[in-house]
Amino acid sequence: MGLIAIDRDSWDEHVTNSSGWVVVDFWGPRCKPCLELMPAVEALAEKYGDKMTFCSLDTSKAMRLAIAQGVMSLPVIAFYFDGEKKEELSGEFSAEDVENKILELLG
Repeated sequence: MGLIAIDRDSWDEHVTNSSGWVVVDFWGPRCKPCLELMPAVEALAEKYGDKMTFCSLDTSKAMRLAIAQGVMSLPVIAFYFDGEKKEELSGEFSAEDVENKILELLG
């Protein structure tokens, strides 16, 4: 399925009103760690896309939404279940940390 680029208009459709796990990559065009992480997140989306939905949100275009989700700095990978935020990785983390969290959540 791959990584779905979402914005504030499609947030509810892909995150709030979704069932099951949704992984949201909060990123910004000037965030170097975000851009370095993105290919790995895309690879994880290919690998686990049948079990979770993967979305990316450019926070530079949806600042209020990001703040409403508690995202104060980047990068952040947040994990939602049935529309509710359950887990979050922020600050310094690796693609391996993201995959480990996915495996933990999928149990």
